[in-house]
Amino acid sequence: MADYQVPLKDMSFVLFDVFKADELWQTLPALAENVDRETADAILQECAKIAEQEIAPLSRQGDETGVSFDNGKVTTAPGYKEAFNTYVEGGWPSLGGSTEYGGMGMPKVITAFHEEMLCSADIAFSLYPGLSAGAALSIVKHASEDLKQRYLTRMYAGEWNGSMCLTESHAGTDLGMIRTKAIPQEDGSYKVTGNKIFITAGEHDLTENIVHLVLAKLPDAPAGPRGISLFIVPKYKVNDDESIGDFNHVSCGSIEHKMGINASATCVMNFDDSEGYLVGEVNKGLNCMFTMMNFERIGVGIQGIGAAVRSYQNALEYAKDRLQSRSATG
Repeated sequence: MADYQVPLKDMSFVLFDVFKADELWQTLPALAENVDRETADAILQECAKIAEQEIAPLSRQGDETGVSFDNGKVTTAPGYKEAFNTYVEGGWPSLGGSTEYGGMGMPKVITAFHEEMLCSADIAFSLYPGLSAGAALSIVKHASEDLKQRYLTRMYAGEWNGSMCLTESHAGTDLGMIRTKAIPQEDGSYKVTGNKIFITAGEHDLTENIVHLVLAKLPDAPAGPRGISLFIVPKYKVNDDESIGDFNHVSCGSIEHKMGINASATCVMNFDDSEGYLVGEVNKGLNCMFTMMNFERIGVGIQGIGAAVRSYQNALEYAKDRLQSRSATG
């Protein structure tokens, strides 16, 4: 298998010669002071280093080894935690995050290339920061200021990760059928109880806390999708000083096995009277969650590009190395 090489020249051509992104940025006040061509080039070059040198070498062994599950605890593949720590030290979880809460505020045209590099290097690894970025985006767009202040800074710092908890074993794509319940409490929080399946990065050892975005229904909610609300349910409660608090009765029941991403923890998650906090309005949870879902849908497209690039590089190396038949001269 060929060593992954980031196609920086191709990325630069698309970014600046085709889309002329640097000219566009200067017309947008929100970006003009934050990003220019020199900044974008530096970001892509540094991201290329970590993708090629730290993440790509883990891909094959990670898929062969996979994650391990023991009594609710998920341990990632060898080398993943060290590579994730290096990724965090570089500030990469904050790349597209809101500057109000510690993010770098880079535009999607840059973060998309960043995501492509991760996907080409190792799709399984890319899913851990990828889901967290989508969760953070939904919090930015829909959560109260208190929740933003409490969770986003740590998520952008890479200290905490995020997940998307949608469907259940009986529901499939019909989210209106979910049974997870959220019971209002006097202090404004909710007790969330239910089971979710196919939760990417639902449990792992990469960060000290995991911030789950969970779809649930209040006892008096309307039937179907119109009765869905969205809640932040952290693995560990967060104290008033934003330090880690008590365990929040969020546990992993088992892990799924998905071809090609064995090193990504795809979990069955159990919530047992777990403390949750409403995001957005009651019964408007699906609208809020679609912010994250659409982010991840774009991410799936980027995964396809990343996989295609890596496949092309592997095929090209094989074609150059494989000798067959006679030469044109006979």
